[in-house]
Amino acid sequence: MNGWRRASRHTRVGVGLMLALGAGSCSNPSPLGDQADRDLRRLVIDAAAREVAEAGREDKAVVLSRESGVEGLRLWPGILEELDKSSGPRSYEGAKADFGVNLLGTKAETVAISLEHAIKASVEHNIAVRFARIGPGIGEAQVVAAEAAFDWTFTANFSATRTDSPRVATSFSSNTQGVPSTTEQTGLTTSVGLRRNLVGGGRLTLQHGLDYTDDSTPFQTSRPNPANLLSFTVQYDQPLLRGLGSEVSLADVRVARNAERNSVQTLRRDLGQVVSDVERTYWQLTLAHKDLLILQRLLERGERVRDQLIAREGESTTAQLADARAKVERRKADIIRAQTQLRIVSDRLKQLINDPAVPVGSEIILAPTDRPVDEPVRFSLPDSVLAAVQFRPEVQQAVLAIDDSSIRAIVAENARLPDLSLRLQAKLSSLDDTTYDAYGQSIEGRFFDALFALVFEMPIGNRKAEGDYRRRVLERMQSVIAYRNTVQQVTQEVKSALDRLVLNYKLIEQTRTSRIAAAEVLRVLLIEKENAPNITPERLDLEFSRQEALAQAEREESQALAEYNSALTDLYAAMGTNLERNRINFVVPTADER
Repeated sequence: MNGWRRASRHTRVGVGLMLALGAGSCSNPSPLGDQADRDLRRLVIDAAAREVAEAGREDKAVVLSRESGVEGLRLWPGILEELDKSSGPRSYEGAKADFGVNLLGTKAETVAISLEHAIKASVEHNIAVRFARIGPGIGEAQVVAAEAAFDWTFTANFSATRTDSPRVATSFSSNTQGVPSTTEQTGLTTSVGLRRNLVGGGRLTLQHGLDYTDDSTPFQTSRPNPANLLSFTVQYDQPLLRGLGSEVSLADVRVARNAERNSVQTLRRDLGQVVSDVERTYWQLTLAHKDLLILQRLLERGERVRDQLIAREGESTTAQLADARAKVERRKADIIRAQTQLRIVSDRLKQLINDPAVPVGSEIILAPTDRPVDEPVRFSLPDSVLAAVQFRPEVQQAVLAIDDSSIRAIVAENARLPDLSLRLQAKLSSLDDTTYDAYGQSIEGRFFDALFALVFEMPIGNRKAEGDYRRRVLERMQSVIAYRNTVQQVTQEVKSALDRLVLNYKLIEQTRTSRIAAAEVLRVLLIEKENAPNITPERLDLEFSRQEALAQAEREESQALAEYNSALTDLYAAMGTNLERNRINFVVPTADER
């Protein structure tokens, strides 16, 4: 995490936010890019720039450092080497842990696992990740469904009629009496067409109709008979105020695309969370494993003291023996607790990685092979905050929420306008006794109809539209506030992770110094014990307490190492770059590839 130069610090923050805002638009322009939303965009960008403004005044990278406390103990190099071999992380290399009896009543079995394997297995098999992986596919289907509103629609109608009904006869001759008559007709009506909604808000309709009529009415002559009425119609409907423009017609498509992008960010968030949880749990497992080894050694030291007292029973009092036995039994109880804690953490890691080879229900204990690192890192607070604003999925989702609220506000603003609709229609017709001749006449274009119509509608008061618009404007204000809150939250998480990183890096040296000092006290005490003629209750109690003090110092050193590595995990998680740190290539497959 190298520091960046001071030049154009705020420009880089702005560019980062522009990229984030542009992620919600792609091929379709985002409403945040419109002239009317410049102030909104400025507020969004300033929210991040404000967080790094103070830190940007000191544009330099910080390298973790700490003072050596061991030198202050003034120990000879040979003694220091001896103390490191008898206590601390190096002294437990190759030590075997006793994991006790499992829930099946048998000796616990172990499987070695590295951090890399644990992360890889979690990415492939974790249930939460597999669940979130379906989200982008659902979002992609929603986009397809929204875009389908602009697909061509094929229409077809067919109807057949047979009419045979009486009617009143009429005569204009004084010598002819009207007689009842009937209407006898056979008709077939067929129409096919195409219809499509246009991006501008209008609708285009193409329709072809054919009406066939055979009139057999008595005392009536029809020409032509049978009759074939052919028509070709082109109709265009276009809203001129309400519903006009692509910003309204494509609103559902853009919201669906934002939902798809949101699901992608959710997948990235869940995947990053799982990877971070695996890393933290892995270091907790190393800590639990080291605790068990430390407590086992503490028990061995206590048993040696107890056995020495028993061997010198004549020189030891009953109270001394009882006290030694009590301390040993208490240490055995601590080991049982440590064994249980180790199994709990192991099961938690098995649940996270969800490896079919090591299911959660198995009694196999995972044994970590990686050890916590103790190396300084270089970081820059402004760069870390900027990375969090650019890469954290929560920030990207907050930007998408602003985009969604802006789209809905534009639609609501358009809905305040009156409904003024235009209809243009052109119709070409032909009539003949055969279908072939009717098509021949249509080519001549003898019969042509045209229609021009305007329809106006406006609710009196227009209260619903005004209320909806105000609601959407307030929702947009909420989304901006939520974005600013998200930026502040991720900034706080970055700073908190950095504070823990600095703290635990210093604690590693402090706890190491404390452990070496405790080991030296116990070493000197044992040397004095060899030369002491008698074992007094005070010396016995002092030896037990010094053993426990050394064990506690060792546990604190192991905890500082584990928490330092966990703080590194938290830092990359806070910046949203933990996937890249673990060389995980985040590629979202299409619906067909899932």
